[in-house]
Amino acid sequence: MSQHVEKLAVLFADICGSTSLYENLGDDLARKLIFQCINTMSDKIFACQGTLIKTIGDEVMATFPSAEAAFHAACSIREAVENIQPLDGVPLHIRIGFNFGPVIKESYDVFGNTVNVASRVTAITRAGQIMATQAVLDELPADLRNRMRQIMRAELKGKHDRFDLYQVILEQEDVQSTRIGMPAFRKSQDNIDEMIVRYRGRSIKVNKECRSVVLGRDETCDLVVQNELASRLHIHIELRFGKFIIVDQSTNGTYVRFSDGNVAHITREEIYLQGNGSISLGQSFAENPPGVIEFSISSANVKHQNEL
Repeated sequence: MSQHVEKLAVLFADICGSTSLYENLGDDLARKLIFQCINTMSDKIFACQGTLIKTIGDEVMATFPSAEAAFHAACSIREAVENIQPLDGVPLHIRIGFNFGPVIKESYDVFGNTVNVASRVTAITRAGQIMATQAVLDELPADLRNRMRQIMRAELKGKHDRFDLYQVILEQEDVQSTRIGMPAFRKSQDNIDEMIVRYRGRSIKVNKECRSVVLGRDETCDLVVQNELASRLHIHIELRFGKFIIVDQSTNGTYVRFSDGNVAHITREEIYLQGNGSISLGQSFAENPPGVIEFSISSANVKHQNEL
């Protein structure tokens, strides 16, 4: 599989409070509203020369040929989503973060530090806000730089350097109000979720103290899966920027069945895990695999460490 490095803007747009949408609207209406939001965001991405890389649950990831294109896309997305008609009085809010720099392009995906920083910026952004990095600011023309306001110098987890972060101010908005944002929807570290992974009477946890576990046939794995179709190091599950991600690194792929019955098949790629469900290594659920792995995510009250 060929790889090459290219300079791109990487943007994440995340629907805020999707769990409460399901609680307040019910499954059918919430899914309808989220689906409408994802389609709206996708349309704006394409209209601004963007490439939709993937949608994962309530989040989209896209790339753009320039920071300027990403800037215009972010503003268009935010405005369009805010104008979506609320269902049963429940409005939609999104947070957007983007970065610019070299990425590794492989097939239809992108990887690298630029991507990781963009994801982390989004994770610390409040509802209704658009935030970007110094690398974005440096690439913008003067008229757009004037619409950027530095709001913090953050130390991102896993990064040694501190980052200047800037908020994009929409033309019709007041600077002070947008700097405050909507704290109720901010991704806080006060309540970091915890995942429990179970297999044949054994269980392991993925949380702030243990951020990554490996599953497979090899005896060195954190959870050894006795399945001839499983690879030695088949998958790893990690807590990354407040979300649980399953990464397949196997030959036969991985099947994930969510609580709503939807099944995802991934091969050497990654997806977000939400709620609870089942995982089968190398064998579809239709084949009645003998060793199914169960996962469940619940709230764990973790003391805020004031880390960004």
